[in-house]
Amino acid sequence: MSTTLLENPPVTPHKVAAAPTALSPRQLAAALPGALRGLDPRRLWDSPVMFVVEVGAAFTTVLAVAEPSAFAWSITVWLWLTVVFATLAESVAEGRGKAQAASLRATQRETTARKVVGSSTAEVPSSSLQVGDVVVVVAGETIPGDGDVIEGVASVDESAITGESAPVIRESGGDRSAVTGGTVVLSDRIVVRITAPAGHTFVDRMIALVEGSERQKTPNEVALNVLLTTLTIVFLLAVVTLQPFAVYSGAPQTLIVLVALLVCLIPTTIGALLSAIGIAGMDRLVRRNVLAMSGRAVEAAGDVDVLLLDKTGTITLGNRQAADLIPAAGIDPALLADAAQLSSMADETPEGRSVLVLVKERFGLRERPEGDLVGAELVPFQARTRMSGVDLPAAADRPARSVRKGAAAAVTHWVRSTGGHAGDDVAATVDAISASGGTPLVVAEQLDDDPARVLGVIHLKDVVKEGMRERFDALRAMGIRTVMVTGDNPLTARAIGLEAGVDDVLAEATPEDKLALIRREQEGGRLVAMAGDGTNDAPALAQADVGVAMNTGTTAAKEAGNMVDLDSNPTKLLEIVEIGKQLLITRGALTTFSVANDVAKYFAILPAMFVVAFPQLGVLNVMSLTSPQSAILSAVIFNALIIVALLPLALRGVRYTPSSASALLRRNLLVYGLGGVIAPFLGIKLIDLLVTALGMS
Repeated sequence: MSTTLLENPPVTPHKVAAAPTALSPRQLAAALPGALRGLDPRRLWDSPVMFVVEVGAAFTTVLAVAEPSAFAWSITVWLWLTVVFATLAESVAEGRGKAQAASLRATQRETTARKVVGSSTAEVPSSSLQVGDVVVVVAGETIPGDGDVIEGVASVDESAITGESAPVIRESGGDRSAVTGGTVVLSDRIVVRITAPAGHTFVDRMIALVEGSERQKTPNEVALNVLLTTLTIVFLLAVVTLQPFAVYSGAPQTLIVLVALLVCLIPTTIGALLSAIGIAGMDRLVRRNVLAMSGRAVEAAGDVDVLLLDKTGTITLGNRQAADLIPAAGIDPALLADAAQLSSMADETPEGRSVLVLVKERFGLRERPEGDLVGAELVPFQARTRMSGVDLPAAADRPARSVRKGAAAAVTHWVRSTGGHAGDDVAATVDAISASGGTPLVVAEQLDDDPARVLGVIHLKDVVKEGMRERFDALRAMGIRTVMVTGDNPLTARAIGLEAGVDDVLAEATPEDKLALIRREQEGGRLVAMAGDGTNDAPALAQADVGVAMNTGTTAAKEAGNMVDLDSNPTKLLEIVEIGKQLLITRGALTTFSVANDVAKYFAILPAMFVVAFPQLGVLNVMSLTSPQSAILSAVIFNALIIVALLPLALRGVRYTPSSASALLRRNLLVYGLGGVIAPFLGIKLIDLLVTALGMS
């Protein structure tokens, strides 16, 4: 390791910790100040249900002061606790991002940037950089701001942002040109054009996200809030009109009892946890190193119908591997292996190195003795020639020998140029490998000035990642159709698609083809998700309902998408869909529980309110509660405590298992619907026994 690297150690890695499964007293204590600040009516106004509860708590406080009693003060205290528990839920959810924000802020220290001014450079503070400024960064220096590499190539340590210790390559002119402020250049020198001003960088946006300061209500949240508001108004009108009926029946109710009834009837459970569920969903994404630009994108991920996945690097490993050597008719396999090794010595591509590994494993061929290569002229692989090889001079024990390996058309042309012929069996092998989804490389040799001959074919295989078929099966169970997008020819694309288990294939795809496919799917009423990293992916990323841009990609791609994957792992799109579905399922499950919860509370409060005037209502007192006052107080206490009890579930999320929509609905109704009815009966009865024992009613 160089002295420069030792003197300039990388920034301490930021690695997202796993989300805790339970709430600790320390977490609750840390969130309490934020919960108390949340009691400001101006903040609660955004949650109509909890705003009504706070107004009710304030009203009962006045009544308890005017006519004090143990019952009045007990109801008042528990109504205030209901509001505090609701604000505490949101505060805990937001507080879980504080540690992440703190570690991210550590990367934002002020640095000195070497800004290009004319033909020279000037040292300026990084905070003064503007969009369009050009800076020079060399090994050991911190990149002063977000930008694109416009000159040079360098190894960059991005562990401060992604938590991944392995350095990455950033270079100009490709799809890996974007760099992030706060990361460290480990080698070489790059010139960067700044694309974001100070205060609006990628890290700034991530800090705002994890702290919740930029979170806005999603369309689904707005719609659910409208529903909750409507239910609150309905129950408010019902309670207001209940008092004249009570007076007429000879059982007038106190205002404190009416307020308690209203709070227990309106959907306080989901009203209190709704914001925490949304924040926790975003938090789960951040913990997987994904930055979502909005909650809308997370929700859309949960409703995705079609998933577009690039083949190379997503479904397959990306680097084709040598899988087999197939000798031509009459050729000794050992001769083919020897020629394959010789012709790959000057091939620095991953494919070339995989050939060396294959002949080493299959035939035991290791490094050549130095004497074998005296006077040898290596022919490196070039995209123009599509061949690599070696020319060996004549020696006492061998004739002059030229060996070539490369694309079938290129090597066949070389063989014919020497007067040789490829052979029909080789052509059949090449076609068979192509039809199976592989890539054929032909190996040939020429001895002295004789016509060259083909020795055989190397079968290169783009290996499908382990477990991909199972993941696609799981997506299919969710009702999501997967489409593999590739630039390969249709024959190869279909073979890879069949092996991976995708539902459809788009072969020989251009940027226009991707965009057209997304639009066709959307016109059919489907939501589409895709991942991309290049400037040519930007139109499709912008069009997709969920566009996941790779952090290694271009600035254009990151600006076009509505999510950025810091790890630049395209397969994470599958996890994003699962997180989105978990968010929607959690919200639906707790809404079902909240509504079912209210049904059970009717049986606790309504019979207790009118049993004196109508003794026949005693039959509805199925819980055999001690007294009307204990029934009402127990229901109010349960109504508050259930918020705290369900908070860990809201933060962790309901466990998601791939299944059909009907199966999910059945499970939702059985577990959370039936559970929401049963839990209050048990809980209120236990609280009633405790309240009676303590003499609180």
